Amino acid sequence: MHPEYQYLSLLRDILENGDIKHEFNTGIELKSVFGRIMRFDLEQGLPLLTTKKVFFRGILHELLWFLKGDSNIKYLVDNDVHIWDEWAYKPYKKASEAGKTPQMTQEQFVAKIREDAAFAKDWGELGPVYGRQWRKWKASDGREIDQLAWAIEKLKERPDRKHYIVSAWNPEFVYEMALLGQSMALPPCHTMFHLRVTNNEKLDLLLYQRSCDMFLGVPFNIASYALLAIIIAQVTGYKPGEFVHVLGDTHIYSNHYDQVQEQLKREPKPFPVIHINPEKKNIDEFVFDDFKLLNYEPHPPIKGEVTVVGGF
Repeated sequence: MHPEYQYLSLLRDILENGDIKHEFNTGIELKSVFGRIMRFDLEQGLPLLTTKKVFFRGILHELLWFLKGDSNIKYLVDNDVHIWDEWAYKPYKKASEAGKTPQMTQEQFVAKIREDAAFAKDWGELGPVYGRQWRKWKASDGREIDQLAWAIEKLKERPDRKHYIVSAWNPEFVYEMALLGQSMALPPCHTMFHLRVTNNEKLDLLLYQRSCDMFLGVPFNIASYALLAIIIAQVTGYKPGEFVHVLGDTHIYSNHYDQVQEQLKREPKPFPVIHINPEKKNIDEFVFDDFKLLNYEPHPPIKGEVTVVGGF
């Protein structure tokens, strides 16, 4: 059976069996189940969903942004990727409503980020989100810990060890546990990943995701972490193995119910193949042009409104 049916079956499970909840900030209804798992053999291709077209260019730029340890949206905006715009605009809008900054639409705000480096430095910052935690975790003694570089080097030296975990969940910067003004714009939904070598040959990656927006977010997350596993396999000298996706609160927002029903009518097509420049062996050297997506022929896209959650 095509591995994409795992995702489609989970959509159907949520619609039929999910508990009805309401999102904290917006009050929007959602249906939710708890504790699910999907597995993808990366030798079968990159698990980029085919029952709707997924924005792969955005996935790749976002992953490269994470790998840089960046937390400012300017890199994404400069590359015409706008998946994080709402979270940067949210505090600016709040400040403008309080009379502290000039009023701007989100489109004007994003244009200002692109054109004005000083403005981007002040307002494009999302706080210590994923890439910062992966590459520049602040230790109590002032050091910055590069979790990803540590894991990569240890995987090369000691492939049988079991402790190669990279965490984005840092309580110092999450919700009320953070000092005032220090919380991340969006506390990590995909909280940590675990790397494992099988038979000294293949690299597996397991992701634990605490909050899973199945229609919009999870298709990105599947492809992004599968691609991350393939990249880490290349730099550590292993073959890509399995991507295991463990989902905590797994939900569909009510403004996506109709779109999900449309997607469920579609049959999966073969997964595409990702070709990566084989010369690149250093995690810090990858650029967008090192990647080529081949044979991706999905069904048409299905649009859905982003629910801007986060905060408290």
